[in-house]
Amino acid sequence: MSKLAAAALPFAFLALAACVPVSDAPPGAPAPAAAYFALGTEPGWSLEISPGLLNYDGDYGDTKILQPNPGAQPTATGERYVTERLVVEVTRGECSDGMSDRRYRDTVTVTADGTTVKGCGGGVLPPTALAGTNWTFAAIGGAPVAADRPTSLQFDGSRISGSAGCNRFSGSYSADGGTLTAGPLAATEMACPGAGMTQENAFFELMRGPVSLTFPADGTLILTGAEGRTAVLKRVI
Repeated sequence: MSKLAAAALPFAFLALAACVPVSDAPPGAPAPAAAYFALGTEPGWSLEISPGLLNYDGDYGDTKILQPNPGAQPTATGERYVTERLVVEVTRGECSDGMSDRRYRDTVTVTADGTTVKGCGGGVLPPTALAGTNWTFAAIGGAPVAADRPTSLQFDGSRISGSAGCNRFSGSYSADGGTLTAGPLAATEMACPGAGMTQENAFFELMRGPVSLTFPADGTLILTGAEGRTAVLKRVI
């Protein structure tokens, strides 16, 4: 497998036949608990732990194992799941995929039908530094970016560059704790019809002043500026 990020593509969610369909859930029922994901390389594998099921996909997709979730057994360093065919050890502690600089909250060991693999799981940790990271825009000003307008944001040393859907821009930046301040951004002057220009203008307005940096556990980056303006970005690995 070329990169752990490839394994992190959206998983196919599976449901037990005995579960009540979402559309038939009684009014006022609580939302289902969030699933836990883990993944690894050499060979590529992924694991989804939902409240009712352990779903293991190993050997680059050649091995598939579904087991009822027996519940977590607390350990000194995390938790353990034991089923007939799967044993999952979750250990709290920073984990690197070994293929990129993406870091995760937990180290995960899975023994599937007697074969043991190791990888990472839990929330994605923030990058240790912005310099050297690349991103694409997912949303600007609360609206998803236009699918037909390529976007990018690169942090290269003390310079920032990219495109918010129309023109190329570049400038200096500084990061102090959780605050990013961009110097005046120079941009090309091409006119773009439709959403490309609209989302670009919203981004330039956002970057007129300092913005706060937030790194949710899903690995995204959120820039928040004055009056609650935001941009949501996805990491490129």
